Formats: sequence, structure tokens, C-alpha cells
Amino acid sequence: MDLSVVIPLYNEEESLTELVEWINKVAIPMKIDYEIIMVDDGSTDKSWNIIKTLKEKNSNVKGIKFRSNYGKSAALHTAFQAAEGEVIITMDADLQDSPDEIPDLYNMIREDGCDLVSGWKKERHDPISKTIPSKFFNRTTRRLSGIELNDFNCGLKAYSKDLVKSIEVYGEMHRYIPVIAKSAGFTNIKEKVVKHYPRKHGYSKFGLERVMRGFLDLMSITFIGKFGKRPMHFFGSIGSFFGLIGVGLLIYLTALKLIWKESGIADRPLFFLGMLLIIVGVQLFIAGFLAELISRNNPNRNNYTIAETI
Repeated sequence: MDLSVVIPLYNEEESLTELVEWINKVAIPMKIDYEIIMVDDGSTDKSWNIIKTLKEKNSNVKGIKFRSNYGKSAALHTAFQAAEGEVIITMDADLQDSPDEIPDLYNMIREDGCDLVSGWKKERHDPISKTIPSKFFNRTTRRLSGIELNDFNCGLKAYSKDLVKSIEVYGEMHRYIPVIAKSAGFTNIKEKVVKHYPRKHGYSKFGLERVMRGFLDLMSITFIGKFGKRPMHFFGSIGSFFGLIGVGLLIYLTALKLIWKESGIADRPLFFLGMLLIIVGVQLFIAGFLAELISRNNPNRNNYTIAETI
């Protein structure tokens, strides 16, 4: 299989038929083997019935239906496991992503050797309630990850098969797949300006609650990527730093008491600060030990992505 087009969806009954026809119109001239995997994330409308009808008319269409609304990350992860294509392209089901971008994205993976190509909606047709949080997260993610992408949130992306089979997507992590990919060793990440169309049907599923979840997931993936296999390096370093400052303050106060004979040492704010830093430092150090014990019992602790074996 050459290409898998993955479409996660939730209540998009008005768009599905037109989207599949558009994808077929683009993919057939490419003369490749392709599949369209549509993941119904617990829709309450007629989306699944439409997918079944599309499947009857087109053998390239495949459908997966969740019993409940688990989220876009769950839909992508499940589709990634089922995908058979050497190149996997994801897009939203609302017709805002253009299937006309498929040939260029496919060639960037297959011919140029990219691991991941992220779409950049340079000219967006979204409400301000969606664009402002997006700009904030893109800027924050660039600084924390070191990946120079302008649009991490774009649903139109292309991946190599090796990449999608080597990563796990959960929570709200779908927007941070480039960060996960980089942590797994897939560093050939590029960006392509893509067209973005106004929504034709339905309404956006984006809500303010996703802003906080997305930020927390960014913190999680940044921490796990750097310290997931060595948590003691994080907690132990901070704990040691606090502890050394606390000990230093107490040594200073002890010197004032014994050498310079100053009184009222135990009533000074520095005394309480020193004690507090030592207590916090010890707690963080213990947290590091406990995290190491938990990490060592993780069966995936020594799983690493292998590029090639000869």
C-alpha cells in the first residue's frame, strides 16, 4: 500500500461524501494504491451510516467507529495502527483542509525522505477565539521543543510509516506529534504552506477547555521527552540545588552564632528559609527515587526506535 489518508471525525455528516469524492479525484491520477481510513469518534449524527454507504461504493474506504467520543488523539492513534500505507496523510473532515495538497505531501515523504511534513495554514479562515490560542501555543511549543514550525495545530500532515508505527498519541497530544516524533529520533521535520478553506457545514468542535488540556499535555510531553527514562536527573537536580542552598544558609547562620556571637539566629527569616529549602530538597530527592523505581518497572523503559539494522 502506497498511501493511507486518515480522517478523524465527529458529527460531520454533511462533509463526508464530498470529501471522499475530492480525495478520489486527486488520488486516482497519482496511480498508486491508497486507502481512506475514516474514524468516527462517537458521532451522534448520521456520519457512520454515510461511511458505510461510501464503503459500499468504494473499496478504498475503510471505517472505524468508536462507541464513545474519545477525542482526536485516540482516533489518530487507532488509525495509525490500522494504516498500511508507506505514507500516511491526516486531514480534518470539515473540508477546511484541501486534498489537492496530497500529491506534494506524498512526494515530500516518499521522494525527499522527510519523516514528517506539517501543513502551515498561513492564511486562516477561523474565528479569533481559535486563532489567538493557536498562535500562543505555536509560539510556546517552538520555544520548548526547538522545532521551528509555524503551525503545530494544523490537521493536514504527512508521515512516514516508520514514524506512525513508532509513536503513541493520547490525551490532546495530536497537536504535538512533531514533538513526540523528535523525541523518538525522527528529526527530518519540514513544513509546507497549505490552503485553508472556510467551514462549509456544521460548527467547530474547538472549545476553551481544550486550551488548558493542550497546555498541560505540552508540559507533559516536554518532561517525558527529556526525563521520561531518567526522572532522577530532574527531581534530583532541583532537590540537590534547593538542599545545598538551605545548608549554605544554615552554615552561614551557624557561623554568625558561634564566631560572631550574634543572638536571635533562630528568629531570623533566613533560618526558616534554610529549613524550608532543605525539607523541599529532601522531598524532591525522594520523589526522584520513587520515580526511578516506577520507571524501572516500566516494560517499555528500554524500547528505542531503531533506524536500521545490517
